[in-house]
Amino acid sequence: MGTKKKDFVLCILFALLFAGGFLLCLLLPKDKYSESERRLLLPMPEFGAAGVWSGRFMSDFEAYAVDSFPFRNFLRSIKAVTALHIFCKQDNNGIYAAEDFLSAMEYPVNEASLKRAVGRFRYICEKYLTDENQVYLSVIPDKNCFLAKEGGYLSMDYADFEYQMEEQADFATYISISDLLERDDYYRTDTHWRQEKIMDVAERLALSMGTTLSEDYEIHTLEQDFYGVYYGQAALPFAPDKLMYVTGEDICSCQVYDWQNQREMPVYNISDEETTGRDPYEMFLSGSLSLITIKNPYAQTDKKLVMFRDSFGSSIAPLLISGYAQIDLVDIRYIHPDHLGQFIDFNHCDVLFLYSTLVLNNSDTIK
Repeated sequence: MGTKKKDFVLCILFALLFAGGFLLCLLLPKDKYSESERRLLLPMPEFGAAGVWSGRFMSDFEAYAVDSFPFRNFLRSIKAVTALHIFCKQDNNGIYAAEDFLSAMEYPVNEASLKRAVGRFRYICEKYLTDENQVYLSVIPDKNCFLAKEGGYLSMDYADFEYQMEEQADFATYISISDLLERDDYYRTDTHWRQEKIMDVAERLALSMGTTLSEDYEIHTLEQDFYGVYYGQAALPFAPDKLMYVTGEDICSCQVYDWQNQREMPVYNISDEETTGRDPYEMFLSGSLSLITIKNPYAQTDKKLVMFRDSFGSSIAPLLISGYAQIDLVDIRYIHPDHLGQFIDFNHCDVLFLYSTLVLNNSDTIK
């Protein structure tokens, strides 16, 4: 075949590919939500003279086209595998794989963020608490603590992180739990810790706060596979996790009220809709709700606890309920502290600030 014929064939093939891609983009249905990335996809921008003149329409259209491209998830996977295994990049979209675990890079320590978080905690103490309240603070290290440095990735100084929080939060008794945790206490494809692995953490928290927990526990495993948040973000072929949860007499008999949606709800929502939905981890106390009250009608104590927490607290709170008559779970990422007096009686209760390094290092999410 002559040079001219080869050039002609290549031009025809390129034109067919271009036209085919255009038609697919035009005719295929557009998803509004990416299940793998757990985010809303960008909609088609509105066409108008102002948008075109400012250049905003074209930049928004470019972002929309990337989100709506045919076979997008398949192409994302090819890009991720190529970046990591051919071009030897350390991460893809900020997610890295180490020791058969996926994790997101978190570096460096944001000292201003830690100071802001402590300031918000101090504000709550000054507004609602008295000398009768016992106040505690504990920091949950994210799994980079056990993966990043060993894998050659940038890693925060977690010991110094805890030290800064303990020193600044002079209004609280610090409870260290990092020595009880290790890599396998976390899901391989997700951010969070595994409930069945943190019984010792719950026990230390309880003992440090002057209460004891029941040893009557059973562990159950859900049949459905669990693909965590890092699985979709990394776009890498990775084996799923299994979701396990802990039950006991106190857990099964407690009463849970969701103030945000004004409803009673179970401790574990193990319906098919919840465990196969956008975030199956939300089976634990229905995820990061702003305010939840758990009552233990058969408690052997009258102790009450108010726990200020992030999503990690959803799975450890059920393990603590046997040591309390009532636990109020507060997520001040979703409710402003000024409103808490309408729902919570802080008299004669213990208060625990239990937060992961991921939230403390990005405390602009805290109201």
